Amino acid sequence: MKPNWSALFIFGFSLALASCGGGGGSGGGSTDGTTGETTNSSTGSVPNLGVNANLNGYRPFPADNAWNTPIDTAPVDPSSATLIASIGASKSFHPDFGADLGGEPFGIPYVVVPGTQAGVAMTFDYDDESDPGPYPIPPNPPIEGGASSSGDRHILVIDRDHHKLYETWDSHPNGSGWHCGSGAVFDLTSNALRPAGWTSADAAGLAIFPGLVRYDEVVLRGVVEHAFRFTVSHTRRAYVDPARHFASSDGSTNLPPMGMRVRLKSSFDISSYPAPAQVILRALKKYGMILADNGSDWYLSGAPDPRWDDDELNTLKNLKGDDFEVVKMGTVHSG
Repeated sequence: MKPNWSALFIFGFSLALASCGGGGGSGGGSTDGTTGETTNSSTGSVPNLGVNANLNGYRPFPADNAWNTPIDTAPVDPSSATLIASIGASKSFHPDFGADLGGEPFGIPYVVVPGTQAGVAMTFDYDDESDPGPYPIPPNPPIEGGASSSGDRHILVIDRDHHKLYETWDSHPNGSGWHCGSGAVFDLTSNALRPAGWTSADAAGLAIFPGLVRYDEVVLRGVVEHAFRFTVSHTRRAYVDPARHFASSDGSTNLPPMGMRVRLKSSFDISSYPAPAQVILRALKKYGMILADNGSDWYLSGAPDPRWDDDELNTLKNLKGDDFEVVKMGTVHSG
């Protein structure tokens, strides 16, 4: 059942944005493919409108979607120790978002728009794997890294009333529309995956938005009920569901495939961490995080917000790779 988003509460705040290099998505995507349940997990909450807006408890995708499924009791993958070592057992964890990088908030921004937002024309480098336009990208949308960025330049747009998520990579204005490396559209009421072998605005063929750490969840609600997105520098030429695409030529089974899910070990003591960090750590234990892109090792993705306390977030850097374990994987697709 679709959530009731009929009421329009206009709220949002503009953020100047800066880049901090965790990601590196590429490719395009389709909303066709493997299907699943279409019962949305929202509690009926109505997201606000605007840049990095408060979703008021709304959780994208159905409750049984991979992003929203607890994995705290799932078995450990037999290759967990090898895979963790390949990323770096002694390397530090890194929150790739916050309030101040070079004087500006940083992370991957998003914007929530109403169903009346006009669509604009789209062109893509990877047009054979991108969902065609128009996309409801508003004027002056937030771009990852800012308007002059030379990085991934993701744009994430949530159409609140039509329950759609629009994501683009390498996004550049083109007349009254946009030219992007790739674009993908997700139905937020469905568990549909992309066709096997297809990517999205992220290398793994996944949506980006549902894996972000957001201020409204961590601080305002005090609970996170979904997995997070993270990156590593070297991946395998393979993927596991819910990912649909690999971004490597290295077939070594010692390397992690796209879509691999890790969780914080249940024995990890979080009691000395500040309250917001504890919220994130509890989610890492219950929902874990999904490998979505090539980038820096153990980089955790989140949305920028000037209200983040960076000192609190930086306590997460005390975590090491060895504090995590790989959740048992399903079929590994390599061709």
